[in-house]
Amino acid sequence: MQQEGPKDYCEIHSPEDLMSKYDREFAYRRLTNNWKYIVTIIAISWSAFQLYTAAFGVFPSTIQRAPHVGFALVLSFLLYPFRRNDRSNKISLFDCLLAVLSVIVSAYHVVNYERLIHSAGSYTKVDFMISAVAVLLVLEATRRVVGLPLVILASFFLLYANLGRYFPGFFAHRGYSIHRIFTYAWLSTESILGTPISVSATFIFLFLVFAFFLQKTKIGDWLTDIAMGIAGGATGGPAKAAVIASAAQGTITGSSVANVVGTGSITIPLMKSIGYRKEFAAAVEAAASTGGQLMPPIMGAAAFIMVEFTNIPYIKIAAAAAIPAILYFTGILIMVHLEAVKNGLRGLEKDKLPNWRKLFSEKWFLGMPIVAIVFMLAKGQTPMKAAFYGILIIIAVSYIRHDTRMSMKNILEALEDGARSAIGVALACATAGIIVGVVTLTGLGIKLSNGLVQLSGGNIYITMFLTMLTSILLGMGVPTSANYIIQATVAAPVLVNLGVPLIAAHLFVFYFGIIADITPPVALAAFAGSGIAGSNPFKTGFEASKLAFAAYIVPYIFAIAPSLVLVNASPAKILIDIATAVLGMVCIAGSISGYFIAKTKTWERILLFISGLSMVHPEPTSNLFGIAAMVIIYLLQRPRMVKSAEKIRISS
Repeated sequence: MQQEGPKDYCEIHSPEDLMSKYDREFAYRRLTNNWKYIVTIIAISWSAFQLYTAAFGVFPSTIQRAPHVGFALVLSFLLYPFRRNDRSNKISLFDCLLAVLSVIVSAYHVVNYERLIHSAGSYTKVDFMISAVAVLLVLEATRRVVGLPLVILASFFLLYANLGRYFPGFFAHRGYSIHRIFTYAWLSTESILGTPISVSATFIFLFLVFAFFLQKTKIGDWLTDIAMGIAGGATGGPAKAAVIASAAQGTITGSSVANVVGTGSITIPLMKSIGYRKEFAAAVEAAASTGGQLMPPIMGAAAFIMVEFTNIPYIKIAAAAAIPAILYFTGILIMVHLEAVKNGLRGLEKDKLPNWRKLFSEKWFLGMPIVAIVFMLAKGQTPMKAAFYGILIIIAVSYIRHDTRMSMKNILEALEDGARSAIGVALACATAGIIVGVVTLTGLGIKLSNGLVQLSGGNIYITMFLTMLTSILLGMGVPTSANYIIQATVAAPVLVNLGVPLIAAHLFVFYFGIIADITPPVALAAFAGSGIAGSNPFKTGFEASKLAFAAYIVPYIFAIAPSLVLVNASPAKILIDIATAVLGMVCIAGSISGYFIAKTKTWERILLFISGLSMVHPEPTSNLFGIAAMVIIYLLQRPRMVKSAEKIRISS
């Protein structure tokens, strides 16, 4: 992505413009004629199909998954133009043809289900033609909705499956025929219709619909107002409120960019109004919004896919992710506080703050669906059933107050919006499934695992660093869900083989795939925030990566010492590790911001950083060293802090 000039980044765009600019999934046609109603009917039908299977049980594998892909394909060709900059909002005859072909290839699985499951890989010429068309449709739909990088990657893997004998070293294999590759990709349950789509067609879709039902009750505005009421009057209050609100909303929306635009339109102007720099204000919102996908209880779509890859119950994954997520947001809050203290930024006046106690007492019931989902998951209910009952609970509790009551129009809109939001996830899972299929077919996973170990010399730190780089690089062009699927197939097993616990290895690749949204040069969440703030997008990206520095450190820590993800640790050790880790985040924030209890000197910043790392690492000796170093810095800065406070008192 090319750097925008001053005229570009000084403009403040509308939320709709920002969403379509920085999130391909929102660059869809704005239909106004009969096509609008056709698309609405298709989208609601998709949601109805998913709700039916949630209520009465899923169909056999491909009968459940093929229609799911078919709905996503049809809607992608009707909603997304061939060229992204096409603003005609007209559906061409070519797009109609692609939509019809999408129905045919998905229906082929349903009609021929019995024959295909007993074919044992012996497919006909018609099977091959249908498969070839299906693969091309998936790639083209993914290009339109998700973007070209994932399509290029999947196409490369398809070529690799065919031309394996020409690849060097351990990458080489005998190669497979085009007939074998395409039929395997579409007709088997190991590729497009494999595990990723299985999860998309069950857990993920319903949680996306659940999120839109929540939005119809205006829970996002309620959470933002409560956060502003609680934190808005503190030092740097609007920024702290932005962090709290974005953490709460991000776990519901699952989209970094959508979260930035949703909460940032309120919080960024407030941060600027009390004196925060434009870049810093936008960065706070971007970093906090991105972290929303890390925050339990409802994390991003990739977390549900992790359930299938690890066979670990979702509630255990959410519990394991809790401490790292707390450290992530603690780090941001501390950075925000230190920036405010350093620059003398106060909070909002009391009369401008919402009454959070009144808000909570009036609409406390809006939080009940989320509490209910956590309870059901903790009791062993499947995520699919939990999401289904959660939707029913939302509808029921919305009737407690007139201003939150969901009408039939609201319900239908939530069903349509949920289906629309699922298009990108379904296509990302389908295309990532092609990559997973090739890895399985060619045995590339084992070869790459051995190759990575050889390249790193068996050194776990080098392996983790290489894994981090690939996750971030993939995340710059590939959605979080697809990124996780690829890395869970290729990189996570390598970490497990080197002794990293299973849950820690998968959370490691999960984290770095998410924070690609705030890692320059392609930091889409930061760019969206800069559009609201009118700031330089690249400076905003660097500010956001500094604010979220914890996310670059904590995964290494819990991979080496997994007590932070609740592995092999007693409750007492977990509490001690949390306490020392929080102190460590204070020191790291002081080092990065250049302010601890007073402005820091260069050598103090270095010592603070080392001290912080020592305390984040959950080991007694390093903790004692870190605490000692922090106390030394505190004692050295104490006289400077008192002197600075005296100057402020005299001048005022």
